[in-house]
Amino acid sequence: MASEGPFVAAVIARLADAKFNLAAYGVAFAFAILIESPVIMLMSASTALAEDSETYRKLKHFTHGLNALATGLLLLVLIPPVYHWLMDTLIGLPEEVADLTYGALWIFLPWAAAIGYRRFVQGLLIRSGRTRLVALGTVVRLSTMAVTALILYWRFSLPGAWVGAAALTTGVCMEAVAARFMATATIRELLATDRPSSGASEPLGYGAIARFYYPLALTSLIGLTVQPLLTFFMGRALSPIESLAVFPVVHALSFLFRSLGLSFQEAALALMGGRHEHFPELARFGLWLGLATSASLGLVAFTPMASVWFGTISGLTPELVAFALAPTRLLVPLPALSVLLSLQRAVLIQSRRTHPITVATSIEVTGVAILFATFGWGLDFVGVTAAIIAFLGGRLAGVLYLIRSSLEVLRASGYDRSRS
Repeated sequence: MASEGPFVAAVIARLADAKFNLAAYGVAFAFAILIESPVIMLMSASTALAEDSETYRKLKHFTHGLNALATGLLLLVLIPPVYHWLMDTLIGLPEEVADLTYGALWIFLPWAAAIGYRRFVQGLLIRSGRTRLVALGTVVRLSTMAVTALILYWRFSLPGAWVGAAALTTGVCMEAVAARFMATATIRELLATDRPSSGASEPLGYGAIARFYYPLALTSLIGLTVQPLLTFFMGRALSPIESLAVFPVVHALSFLFRSLGLSFQEAALALMGGRHEHFPELARFGLWLGLATSASLGLVAFTPMASVWFGTISGLTPELVAFALAPTRLLVPLPALSVLLSLQRAVLIQSRRTHPITVATSIEVTGVAILFATFGWGLDFVGVTAAIIAFLGGRLAGVLYLIRSSLEVLRASGYDRSRS
């Protein structure tokens, strides 16, 4: 899935008015990500709670409610007075970028609901052990996205920001349809499963679902505010158009390498053991994974491969390539930090201690805000460079906070570091 961002950015960069359209696409995508934050953890909820026909139906209704809420939030943003206050007054976007962003956000309207329903259904597949179908759904999404982008690129004269939004939205909608089709057998099994009548816990009500889901959604919401926050900051720093245009391209490149660290969390959770007995092996693997991913990003950032990636593959102009080089080099440590963060979260989730994760995410967002204000506004750094410094510094602060909590959990579980 990490290839999605670079592909879409490369298509937009080859269409007319690439700088304005890349900037508008970056802003629209940041808002779309923020709007979807309430539904992101539905996969975890359905994986953990969908046990029988009753819990399935209640979770399905809960999912529809959250999807309606997320869609309503985006419709609220699209009310012209609200939109112009956000984009013109608060962020300070130029008129050309604001107009392109408005159209892109309308195209993103089905985005949150499609992702919410897809993640709910994929949680059912994971719970039933049909994880390969989840991967197949990703293939459907990426294929649909690529075909849509290429058709719009070759056959229609649409703004690049709209092409990118249409490609992503079509991809997630088709993945949601495919996931529902692939989960037919799983849903049939759930509907045929009655709740045990004896020795069972209290029936799962909507209040219990909300209490379970609230901390997960809060963590997601806090974490996903980073990109919209940086978008707001870059709109009011030096070289705002260039920064907004380059940021999604740089971010997408780093995500190619960070994605390996993100998936490490699920692997560590599956292999850690009830008392963290396999932590030493996972830590050693994580060390090499972190070094390899950061070194690979460094190989791109500090060699002529950077010009090839940004100029030839991503299609940026020489002016924008120059803006992209410095922030990319600053991001080299981020893949390794992503691996470490995944390992820390796996240790804490395994022991059911999720509160420190929420606190760490809050520290990360606060650090991003403070560091950007310092470098972007106080020291007059170029917007995208200040944004990357803030992003990296905030992530480092969150990782440092989790060290103590992770070590406490390991000691409480009886893990002895002398064995590693």
